[in-house]
Amino acid sequence: MDFDPDGSIDHAGPVPPYRQLAGILAARVGRGDWQPNRAIPSEAHLVQEYGVARATVRRSIAVLVDQGVLFVVPQRGTYVKGPALP
Repeated sequence: MDFDPDGSIDHAGPVPPYRQLAGILAARVGRGDWQPNRAIPSEAHLVQEYGVARATVRRSIAVLVDQGVLFVVPQRGTYVKGPALP
């Protein structure tokens, strides 16, 4: 399923909000909003921007970490995964 990088969360839709947010964030990475090895906005910022619970943001980030789109550095934040080093 393709998501609009400028989309919003449809709380009444059939797709769970965490999946919608994961799709939107992945689309923003794909569009180049955030560069490889650079931090994405904080969880608190994403909570405010998308009007979802912090647990929803964390679950969305976990999905994208599992997909290899993002990586988390404890105490530092969540970053866009860059290309693999040779």
